[in-house]
Amino acid sequence: MPRKKTTTKKPTKKRVSRKKTSDYEAKDIYVLKGLEPIRRRPGMYIGSTGPEGLHHLIWECVDNSLDEAIMGYCKNIEVRLLKDNRIKAIDDGRGIPVEKHPQTKKSALETVMTTLHAGAKFGGKAYQVAGGLHGVGISVVCALSRYMRAEVCRKGVKYAQEYSRGKAKTKVKKVGKCKKPGTTIVFEPDPEIFKEIKFNLKSVLNHLRQQAYLTPGVKITVHDGRVSPPFPYNFYFEGGLRSYIKYLVAGAEPRHPHIFYTKGEKDKVIVEIAFQYAGEMECQEEGFANNIFTGEGGAHLTGFRTALTRALNDYARKNGYLDKKEENFTGNDVREGLVAAISVKLKEPQFEGQTKARLGNPEAKTIVDSVFSEALTDFLEKNPQDAKAIIENCLLASRARKAAKAARTTVLRKGVLEGLTLPGKLADCSSRNPEESELYLVEGDSAGGSCKMARDRRFQAILPLKGKILNVERARLDKILTFKEIKSLIIALGTAIAQDFDIQKLRYHRIIIMTDADVDGAHIRTLLLTLFFRNFREVIENGYLYIAQPPLYRIQSGKKVQYAYIEADKTEILNSFKKEKKASVSIQRYKGLGEMNPDQLWETTMNPENRILLKVTIEDAKTADHIFDILMGKEVLPRKKFIQVHAKKVKNLDI
Repeated sequence: MPRKKTTTKKPTKKRVSRKKTSDYEAKDIYVLKGLEPIRRRPGMYIGSTGPEGLHHLIWECVDNSLDEAIMGYCKNIEVRLLKDNRIKAIDDGRGIPVEKHPQTKKSALETVMTTLHAGAKFGGKAYQVAGGLHGVGISVVCALSRYMRAEVCRKGVKYAQEYSRGKAKTKVKKVGKCKKPGTTIVFEPDPEIFKEIKFNLKSVLNHLRQQAYLTPGVKITVHDGRVSPPFPYNFYFEGGLRSYIKYLVAGAEPRHPHIFYTKGEKDKVIVEIAFQYAGEMECQEEGFANNIFTGEGGAHLTGFRTALTRALNDYARKNGYLDKKEENFTGNDVREGLVAAISVKLKEPQFEGQTKARLGNPEAKTIVDSVFSEALTDFLEKNPQDAKAIIENCLLASRARKAAKAARTTVLRKGVLEGLTLPGKLADCSSRNPEESELYLVEGDSAGGSCKMARDRRFQAILPLKGKILNVERARLDKILTFKEIKSLIIALGTAIAQDFDIQKLRYHRIIIMTDADVDGAHIRTLLLTLFFRNFREVIENGYLYIAQPPLYRIQSGKKVQYAYIEADKTEILNSFKKEKKASVSIQRYKGLGEMNPDQLWETTMNPENRILLKVTIEDAKTADHIFDILMGKEVLPRKKFIQVHAKKVKNLDI
């Protein structure tokens, strides 16, 4: 194309004043009062203003009730999901004090609700162990609620106070009599803070079920008042962590008969641990500090892992499972298939961040190591059958690790020797900028040929995959790396795999799975999703994995052509043609990508301006892990049960 001729004017010089002016004075210093800091920066206190932060408001309310339960003052906790986006939390604990506070000169109830860092957990004897240590929990809920009401029963009298956006709207008043002590909180999240207010029943049930396991003897009830009649869910477990491990292992085959369990105390820190090895390759460790789930681990998990590795290595050498020439089990070897829950209760936990995702107390590592090491050594000596099964599991993992390392090295070395030659069937793009580059994973050579002709060569690469890849849910890494199609994919991605994986080396920031709209295509898509979830999870977590949505129908009337991507689109298009009184209408149902010519494929599925891409996300990694175990694992019975339960909910299933 000829260049467009442009002209520019010569810039004229302007006099610039060199006199310095100050725009930073005392008046520019802002002092936020009350709970205003929370409303200005809610993410600092609840993590985000998305679904996780929204649900965190419930957890903060319930944490206070659980603290009462841990101290032995509460036996019943209720959470009610009400209409109009309201939540009601009820407990039969001691009730928040209502007397005048000596420092604030306000009611203690109002002080707790509307003041940061106000609570009974900073000192004194009211709480020896508490999860809501920071004293900001309930005040955060108050600050981020459009409406909030607290009702407290103490000494036969019921008191109430209402709040809005962190400020008291009424005084604390006596509103009646009551027989039992307790606290009731009703709150409605503020739409000025949360753009979408939609409480997920499943998330609430999962969290509170977990808390019921951690607080044996306490009944937790969830009512969903948004449906009629309100449906109650009750959680009550006497077995504590033992029961929790049974729940986590359900659906998998245990490697050994007895669940390990211990509870001990050292330096006023209570340690409780339970575990069992299951017939899966993934490790599932869950850590808790004062019943708060520490999703990012911390000192208590470090102490547990150190003691586990040392104790199993000592037992294996002492009993001849490892000879002098063999190297010790690694941490990954002893954790393969492990399902464990580690709970510590301590007076002053040091959480990293208000959302309490990681425990920072350095003493927790030493104490957990000491208590667990002694108990595990005793368990192995007293239960030789369990010990044998556990050690054999570690030996199998160790041998597989060495075989995988050799296979992995071979794959990488081959790439190096060939000058990092990309797979022959890969039609790469010319761009070397990962941020703009795309890799389409397509089903078969036929679809691959159409996609190669349809693509924009500058930024779109095509990798055809022949047939169905290996189900990696049922295979170890050494076997995975012998599969030709997977090796081609690893080399194309550029990230390597397992211990060598490096997300920074990913060659494409959009990896698009594009399969036919039939049963085989759905199966191939599921196998690829399993591969990425198990071996390239960071690709998903960084938002780089997508699923292409080709059209289901091509609908033509006269010269007018429209595409329907879902059944609803088809109905809408046909109705529009009827209104326009078009003559004959022809409908073509696409079963495969190969049925579309390159122009149609580009127009409907590959053109960034028109296409529909579905980003693959992991909202709940633990739930996703469990679903993959059920649907792609070896056990048939859990899969059959899952299909029977969800069969009626399936839509758009090709038969």
